[in-house]
Amino acid sequence: MYVIMGATGQVGGATAKALLAEGKKVRVVVRNEEKAKVWREYGAEPVFADYGSAEALQAAFTGAEAVFVMNPAVFYPSEDFSETRETVAAVAKALVGANVPKYIALSSIGAHLPNGLGIIESLNILERGLADLPIPSAFLRAAWFQDNSKWDIESARNDGKVVSFLQPLDRKIPMIATADIGEIAAKTLQQSWEGVRYLELQGPEPYSPDDIASAFSKLLKREVNAVALPHNEWAEAFIAQGAPEDRIHGRIAMLEGFNSGWIDFKYEGTELISGKITLEETLSQWV
Repeated sequence: MYVIMGATGQVGGATAKALLAEGKKVRVVVRNEEKAKVWREYGAEPVFADYGSAEALQAAFTGAEAVFVMNPAVFYPSEDFSETRETVAAVAKALVGANVPKYIALSSIGAHLPNGLGIIESLNILERGLADLPIPSAFLRAAWFQDNSKWDIESARNDGKVVSFLQPLDRKIPMIATADIGEIAAKTLQQSWEGVRYLELQGPEPYSPDDIASAFSKLLKREVNAVALPHNEWAEAFIAQGAPEDRIHGRIAMLEGFNSGWIDFKYEGTELISGKITLEETLSQWV
């Protein structure tokens, strides 16, 4: 039996579905009955647990062959990442208390770096908080999600443009489909190993904002161009999306890290794994 945190999100959901497709027994950690009902229909066993409760997580993890753990997605965390630290402490205590044989954790490209990560610092905290546990572990450092571009569909279709924070527009970076991450995670959960592993996950090729626009052009059958949003307009854009004015610095710092080339894979001492799903294939499902 495999326990999956974050099953109601993109990667956790993809991991749980990949395991279920293989006929594996899956337990998903949820926080409300509505989401539990959905997973019962998929054939999974839902259990209720707050991510900040070590006791509830330990109960959820007990009896597992392996566990998939992750931080809840927080785009605008507190300055000291108190939310992340609380979750990591609870997860660590629960993994040990439940005597889990092995676990994998969703991390991020660049999580090995000591600074300049913005909100990705939460994954650095995750890795440092869990890596010393006396349990075989694997951290999945995923590249930029191809699926992030689904938020550009409306402007691509209606206005023929993709407004990009990633710059310059022709610079390619590692990207991966969340479905590929789920497949890789499901396979890794079923493997046996000792110690700590770091898996760096990328798609079949890197992509640029210009490539994203080209993919939309083909799928929408109209001309679509990438447009760089000036840096001095980023804060205003995030606030317009509902971001707290005093918590936007982390997201901006992350984007600056990608644009400067600072946020990248470590490559040395890691396992570099490539998915199969292209950007166009990912976008086609959303279009």
